[in-house]
Amino acid sequence: MHRIGVVGLCWRQRRSALLAELTIPRESRVERLPILRDLAGVQELVYLATCGRVEVVFATDGNVSFDACRRRVFEALTGREAHTGEAEHAMRAWHGEGAAEHLFVVASGLDSARVGESEIAGQIRDALADAQAAGTVGPRLERVFTEALRVAKRVKPMTEGRIGTVSLSEIAERHAAERALRTRGAVAVIGVSTMTEQCARALAAHGIRVIVVNRTLSRAEELAREISGEARELDAFRAAPDAVEVLVLATGAKEPVLGRAELERIAARTPSGELPLIIDLGVPPNVAPEVADATGITRIGMDRISEEAAEGRDRLLLDFADARAVIDDAVIEFRKQTAERLVGPAIAQLRLSYRRTAMEGVDRLLAKSLPGLAEADREMLRRWAETLANRLAHVPSIGLRDLAFTVGPSAVEAFFESSDQAMRDSLTTAGDRAGAEVLEPEMIEP
Repeated sequence: MHRIGVVGLCWRQRRSALLAELTIPRESRVERLPILRDLAGVQELVYLATCGRVEVVFATDGNVSFDACRRRVFEALTGREAHTGEAEHAMRAWHGEGAAEHLFVVASGLDSARVGESEIAGQIRDALADAQAAGTVGPRLERVFTEALRVAKRVKPMTEGRIGTVSLSEIAERHAAERALRTRGAVAVIGVSTMTEQCARALAAHGIRVIVVNRTLSRAEELAREISGEARELDAFRAAPDAVEVLVLATGAKEPVLGRAELERIAARTPSGELPLIIDLGVPPNVAPEVADATGITRIGMDRISEEAAEGRDRLLLDFADARAVIDDAVIEFRKQTAERLVGPAIAQLRLSYRRTAMEGVDRLLAKSLPGLAEADREMLRRWAETLANRLAHVPSIGLRDLAFTVGPSAVEAFFESSDQAMRDSLTTAGDRAGAEVLEPEMIEP
């Protein structure tokens, strides 16, 4: 699968501002995907975006380099020309088998901040559905994504109940709880999202008073009822904030939801008299870092939280060695399957070529040297020639399968370079129809 690549940015790189710049709003993704595909100059494309990850999976026609694809994706998503080396420094890239393996690892939750979480598989399904709706996915990526989701399903029973404690929402909740329990004050959770819901439930379990703030009041009320908290509409809270010690924010707003005036009003009302603590999970930020600095308020943003999540993560991964082994085996099996998909039609064409050559030779022999041979003997000679042709074709057939699996498509193509056009055409048709180029291991790093 040497034409498949992945480029992207994730939470471990701790570049939340760039992550926000690369994020396409959920409601406009289907509309934007064909434009992104065309600007990137690729044949197929799937766009995956979560709170801590933006990755673009693509398939090329083989005429564009992967570094060029990375630069084009960067420029298409940011809407600006990349400085020299900027795209390469900002976005990691995987190619061929490395791309397939990376997608398997991501789908299985082993590349998530919370090692072993299963939500990412659903997000990958959504990304694939968006690409299908936009018409930007074809047989190459369909196969890789289908296999990635199958691997995730196999890994899930091995990770269920053993999820690592490195969770972005748990880190946010820990900081919020430490401050709220120390100063005995309330926490305002702004924006109803997966992470804020988790934070709100955990804080309420500590006995901390939680005020749920949201632009749509009904959503805030729903969560507030669940945790026995209180609900506020966002604009009302901004105008007359409750007395709180901590603010946990995670909205999908493109602009900050709290400015300097709102922060100063909140700071003036903290029960403890200390400046409030802001935990900003927004991408892009819900509170501008420079505004928090100007008011003297401590702001913990996604970069800081991601850094804490990364600490000790390698140790946690040791607990999932069995799941990692499943992924490694799946990559090898997938390579075998794709190799067979590619060379199967070519081997069939090779056998036909051997058989045709043998039968043409037998017909010439019968016509010139053995014209009086009985029909039964003629048929026996034809069967012998056909059997011999099949046996002679068996050796290169085995070699082709091994060549496709161990070396890759370039070697298979070289093997057929001097063959007849029909055989070369069958190889090309097989790859295009099945989207099954053999995996060639390679990973591009900045």
